[in-house]
Amino acid sequence: MKISTKGRYALRLMIELAKFDQSSPVRLKELAERQNISEKYAEQIIGLMRRGGVVSARRGTQGGYELAKSPKDITVGTILRLTEGDLSPVPCLENNGVPCERKYSCATYHLWEKLKESINSVVDHTTIADLAEMDRVNLNEIMMGAGI
Repeated sequence: MKISTKGRYALRLMIELAKFDQSSPVRLKELAERQNISEKYAEQIIGLMRRGGVVSARRGTQGGYELAKSPKDITVGTILRLTEGDLSPVPCLENNGVPCERKYSCATYHLWEKLKESINSVVDHTTIADLAEMDRVNLNEIMMGAGI
């Protein structure tokens, strides 16, 4: 399974939003610049996130985007499903897929099923808050190593 650029960028944008004070929205241009993503592509991703109920927008001069929920209540799985769709490694395990006629005689079916369960477990138990904290720790380690 490969996560698309859209999925990876969506996670980066959500982590970036989580790092900001939730009392003030962030302009799209600033988000895009901070993550080195084109503003047009960031706008498409933020649109998906808004439709998925993960991001909200405020209009006006002090407007911008903010997380619609606490970062600890937004999972990586939610973000990836909004950008990637079903995370099943093979079509026969997709939620709305056609059941495989070989399910009971397929030597690899159970392997794919275990892989799907493992993927879902990881992404559904990792939150944007977890990733934002990892980002803070990594940044602190880099700064300490550079003597900053």
